Formats: sequence, C-alpha cells, structure tokens
Amino acid sequence: MSPRLAAARALAAVLAGKASLGSSLPPQLAKVEPRDRGLAQDLAFGAARWEPALSLLIGKLMQKPFKANDLDLQALLLVGLYQLLHSRVPAHAAIAETVACADKLEKPWAKGLLNAVLRNAQRDGAQTLQDMSNDPVARTAYPRWLQKALKAAWPEQWEALCLASNAHPPMTLRVNVRHQQRDHYLRLLDQAGIAAQPCAFSADGVTLAQACDVDQLPGFAEGWASVQDEAAQLAAGLLELKPGQRVLDACCAPGGKTCHMLEQEPGLAEVVGIDLEPKRLVRVQDNLARLGLQATLIAADGREASAWWDGKPFQRILLDAPCSATGVIRRHPDIKLARQPDGIPALAQLQGELLDALWKTLEVGGVLVYATCSVLPAENSENIAAFLARTPGARELALPTGAGIPQPHGRQLFPQEGGHDGFYYAKLIKIAAAAA
Repeated sequence: MSPRLAAARALAAVLAGKASLGSSLPPQLAKVEPRDRGLAQDLAFGAARWEPALSLLIGKLMQKPFKANDLDLQALLLVGLYQLLHSRVPAHAAIAETVACADKLEKPWAKGLLNAVLRNAQRDGAQTLQDMSNDPVARTAYPRWLQKALKAAWPEQWEALCLASNAHPPMTLRVNVRHQQRDHYLRLLDQAGIAAQPCAFSADGVTLAQACDVDQLPGFAEGWASVQDEAAQLAAGLLELKPGQRVLDACCAPGGKTCHMLEQEPGLAEVVGIDLEPKRLVRVQDNLARLGLQATLIAADGREASAWWDGKPFQRILLDAPCSATGVIRRHPDIKLARQPDGIPALAQLQGELLDALWKTLEVGGVLVYATCSVLPAENSENIAAFLARTPGARELALPTGAGIPQPHGRQLFPQEGGHDGFYYAKLIKIAAAAA
C-alpha cells in the first residue's frame, strides 16, 4: 500500500471520531512496505499536527467543502498539504502520488480537484497562511476552542506552549539505578556513538540528541534503561519512597512509573498497580518482566475500591489520572482532533471521583501524589482546590521540584522544546481520617 494512502485512511478514521492514530495507524502500516512505514507515520502524524491550520487553508482553496462521506478525501488532501508545506518531499512527488491515491479510494472523479487544489497550494499556500496569521488558529495550528482555553488560562505562556507542542518531542531515557548510575550509562551511550545529555530535573533522566531504535541502546533488553519522558520521571521522587511501604499506582498503564518506583526503592513491601483495561496491564507486565521487577496488577475501576482493595492501607499513592492529555500533544497530535470542550468537565469529574475513592485507602500520615499530562487548570489546580475544600483531613505539601511554575495548588509544567512534556503535579498528606 502507498504510504500516503495508509496515512489518509488512518487519519480519516480520526476525523470521523472512530479512532485515534494509535489504533487506526498500525493496521494500515502493516500493509505498507517496511521501508515506507516511517514515511507513512510521519505523514499521518504531521497532517494531524497541522490540521487546524491546513483545514483553514482548504477553506480558502476550495469553493465548497467535501461532503460528509468524503472524509477520506479530506484526509488525503491534508496529507498532500502537509507534504507541500511542512516536509522535504519534492512537490512533484507529493502532488502526483497523493492524487493517484484517489483511485485506491475508488473516487477517481476527485483526481482533478485534488490536483488543482494541491497545485494552488504549491503556488500560493504559504502566502495564504501568512495572510491569515492574525487568526490564532492559522498561526498556532490549534483548534479554536483549545487555543482560547489556553490563552485564557496562560495569557503569558500560551503561544510558546503551542509552539513547543508543535515541535517534535525528544527521546528521553530513564536509567535503571539498580544496574548503574546515570553518569555511567552516559559513558556507555558515548561509547556506542549515541549523543546524549543529562536531564535538568530528573536525576535518572537522559535525553538523546536524536531518536534511535531501542535495540541500539546499551543493555536495553537487559533492563538498563527505559524510554520515559522527563516530566513523568518526577513522580517516583515526589512520593518519597522508603523501605517497607505499601504503594498504590492508580491508572498505572503502561507501567513506566510503576517500574521507576521499584527501581528507586527495592525495599518496598508491595506495589499494587490498577488499571481499568486488562489489555493495558499486559504492557505493564511486559515492562516489569524486562526490568526484572514484580508488582501486583489488578484490572479494576479505581473508583470502586470495594471491588479491588483488600482493606490494607497504603502509605503512598500515585494517581496518574485520566485526562485530556493536552500536555503531550506533540507526541499525540490527533488529540487536537479528538478532544472537544464539552469533554473537559467530564474528565474533571472523573478525576475528582478517583481522588475521593483512593483517599479512603490511604493511611493517616500517608502521601498521595496527583498527576496529569494536562495543561488545563480545570483538571489540575482547580480540581485539587475542590478536593481540599471537601476533604478536611487533607493538606497540601510543597513540591521540591524546580520544574514548571507554582500554582494556587501544585505546579504546572509546560512542554519544552528539546525538554520535558506538559505535566501537572500536586502532593497531599492525610492528616486525619474522615469523620464516621
């Protein structure tokens, strides 16, 4: 299959609201020649990343929009425009091979239209986008509702946030301190010809100058390192783990934080990881196995403690709550297409319900770290404020990390070009049990 056709079909499923690229792209990539799979992935992710601006451009270049049953053509046109305006693909190849895909979509009637629009874009597209630069959607390639929400929440940072989120993320590793310290692993990387530097905020983190296949990393199969963003690596340290503690990792998949806890403190009595979907726990178990670690994994809804909790209190809890993932758009650009404003209150409610339920399993004197990969206050500082207001036995603790900026509650981390993802942390201590 043509890499352009694969990208368009995967993107069309996202535009239709039927899938994410994470689920729609792999089946399409399986039909593409191995040498072209990297291109197909870049086309799908790139078209999704720039879709808000490219769709505005399509509105200028076409007299009328595609019909509802022609989302595949809309996706194909987005793939073509991405090539012309944001890639190094030669223009003649981008146009000819994109137009040819209309036959495979069984819509040969669209070839003339696609050819005309793409040739107009080749000639005038960049200037047309420049002429629309006063429109923040054209300038930032963020959907209007999200652009407005970010501007309202972060009037000083929102444009830099969008810029960083449109950049390609770095590949960051977490060094397994059970095997060696970070400085030693940096030397191993250097000996392997892999340029890297230590992370600024995570004592175990290493950022590669260029992404590479994990098979090229020294000792990866033996568990010497794992791929994990720097912001996510901060969670284990914030828990202040000590020998003998029983720890809960709620919403634990894919297991990076679970493994990091066990790497940092081998003397933990037990780590219990829960996640709603059993199939997601398979990946957690795979990560544990590669690193030679053990945890108790339970498929359950964290809000229904009676169904999974054995009544033994936890001294530490990490709630990595389900969220809008607006802090990791650079890794999952289809979030721009999938998220809608009416979904944010529902997520905030879910996060609050998880906080309330898990708090009951924490012993007095225990600590809960709340985390999201969101940059929206409704899911973060506002959520923690509401929890503290309704939970007399909860108090907030200061966060020692220098990453991010302080909020009325917790700290907000913004995505950094060449650095960490967008993330949020708050740290709470239980000073008293709930009144009977």
